Amino acid sequence: MSSYQALAGAYDALTEDVDYVRRADYLEKLFRRSRIPVHTVLDLACGTGSITWLLTERGYELISVDASEEMLSAARDKECGQGVPPVFLHQSMPELDLYGTVDAAVCCLDSLNYLTRPRDVRRTLERLRLFIAPGGVLIFDVNTPEKFRRMDGQVFLDETEDSYCVWRPEVHRGLCTYYMDLFRRRPDGSWQRSLEIHEERCYTVEELTQWLREAGFTAIRTHGDAVLRPPRPEEQRIYFSCIRR
Repeated sequence: MSSYQALAGAYDALTEDVDYVRRADYLEKLFRRSRIPVHTVLDLACGTGSITWLLTERGYELISVDASEEMLSAARDKECGQGVPPVFLHQSMPELDLYGTVDAAVCCLDSLNYLTRPRDVRRTLERLRLFIAPGGVLIFDVNTPEKFRRMDGQVFLDETEDSYCVWRPEVHRGLCTYYMDLFRRRPDGSWQRSLEIHEERCYTVEELTQWLREAGFTAIRTHGDAVLRPPRPEEQRIYFSCIRR
């Protein structure tokens, strides 16, 4: 089964521990480092739209893109009635194609790691440069080699009253494969089982910094997980912020 086809319906319940409000606060701090005022924002690989709707409520105008129709459907269903309704587009990251430019772009929760071919990462950064206005800011985060090292061979469990997910990551030559068994309770009380396989590629700070420069970004900075200090050696998630030349 393709990534997120079954998981989309249970994703929010299984990720209740993700502090989206804190991450939205952090994005706004980094927005202030932009060389232009930030009003329009691209949420690339928006998933179920948690960040999209938080930023919408705060007065930003959002264009939200994801490759999964199921995740986009879940995102649309969250409509809160505040702010300008986001525009949702079904596109892959390397094929990003907008009708104009935005002041800022964000790509959250290791979505860039899901691009398992370096050429797709480079293509995505090139497309982002096309659609971020000069002086605008790009912010994204990635899982680190240290996180993949710690996860390799482990077994993880997430559960709610109506869903149960067992997932096991395996790492080989920088590629992390997640085998996810998802059980969801049907209305009649029975359980439906689905298997999804997700893959992420590990990229180094040096690789990503080089590709950002080649794509046309400057003032490249790295940060620890949702903090403004530089990342530490044991950091499991690193944020990048940079300016479109």
